[in-house]
Amino acid sequence: MISRRNFLKTSAAISCSTPLLGADKDQGETKFFEYRLAPKFPYIESQRENLAFAYAPGKIMLSEDNARSWPHVANFPEANKITFSCILGNGNILFATFNQLFLSTDKLQSFREITVKDQDSSDYVPHTPTNPAQPGWYFHALDGVHTWNVAGKEMLVWGNYCNVIGGKVPVNIYYSTDYGETVKIAYSFGQNTRFKDGPQLLGNPDNSMICRHIHCVSYNSVEDAFYCCTGDRDHDGKHECHWLRGKYNVSSDCWNWEVLVSTDNNSRYKTGGVNFVDGMLYWAADANGKLTPERPKYDRGIFRCKPEDLTSPDKHTQLFDPKYESANMLIEDDFIIAAHYAPASPYYTGFIVSPDMGKTWDQFNLLQFGPTSPVRFQKKNSEGWMKVDLRKGWIGIDRVLFIKPKVYYYGNTPKIRKFLRRQSSHHRW
Repeated sequence: MISRRNFLKTSAAISCSTPLLGADKDQGETKFFEYRLAPKFPYIESQRENLAFAYAPGKIMLSEDNARSWPHVANFPEANKITFSCILGNGNILFATFNQLFLSTDKLQSFREITVKDQDSSDYVPHTPTNPAQPGWYFHALDGVHTWNVAGKEMLVWGNYCNVIGGKVPVNIYYSTDYGETVKIAYSFGQNTRFKDGPQLLGNPDNSMICRHIHCVSYNSVEDAFYCCTGDRDHDGKHECHWLRGKYNVSSDCWNWEVLVSTDNNSRYKTGGVNFVDGMLYWAADANGKLTPERPKYDRGIFRCKPEDLTSPDKHTQLFDPKYESANMLIEDDFIIAAHYAPASPYYTGFIVSPDMGKTWDQFNLLQFGPTSPVRFQKKNSEGWMKVDLRKGWIGIDRVLFIKPKVYYYGNTPKIRKFLRRQSSHHRW
């Protein structure tokens, strides 16, 4: 198991709610959500509405009924190397192995390799790895939402979470404006000497900004701007934790990026799970730097502020302090769900949940699945189930968990979410 850092599991009591009685090994419920574990294979890589893309040994698969059946199957010998996928709005499927990107436009009847274009429109070719078995994770993402409506058109934007296992790679933000037919680099970080592949320096030699990997990329429609958060710690006198803000010019197909924050890793700005709701910015912080007499506490938790107040901590509201690191979070229909990292928390498979946009909070420890770290939260499918990857320890690919938020009453008015209005027309798993 990959150890994120030296962490001693203790038997100390955890302040959280337990699953309700009657839960079996693979499914159950808490007071805020139902959950069920997906089969080991097909491994469900991504979902969108009624569609699900998955892989099994030597095969890739597509479902049109929320992963109940798999009528579309294609041979793909390197299926066990798949690290990323996205189902686009027109039905195209973009998926990636360690260092190769593929596109299917016909429900897996065929697929072709996509060559990424660099910022100067030249072909962006992955480096030749020192160890061919360790080419690195060029396209793997830790967050789960990668498409947004920008100026009336869908954009796909994501960054690679890398340099943990699988080899060393450069760190990039990728994008597509044509449903994956063309994939380009929106931003390339500089050469980090901490993550060389043998003697090879990787990354943009003209950029002094370095990082280990990208935690998340998110879009604020109010500003028409993308936000990117990176990690992990200082190296050679340089920070690796940054917040970047990018504006995309549709007519010129160009990006303009500015660095909003650069800081060390004992900071609320070492983060992920960035969401924008009604013009407000929400994020989860996983500060884990060295404590000092001047900074005796970790600056972490779940925060909210106006986007323009990001660089002013005195204008932030800490909505909840889970005490341990958390940097994956999704907000959908007023339901906030975040997660603990298993190697840095006494939780086995720990969830941090608010059903009402931060008014009420609770934490849940699903012992039967742990120790795993929930990552890559994806929005609800057409039957109301979110998809969550459960990673062994910290990042090793393991299983998929589905979570369905319950209706929650507060005040005198029930918050009835859209999926509940559809629920009666669907079977319940």
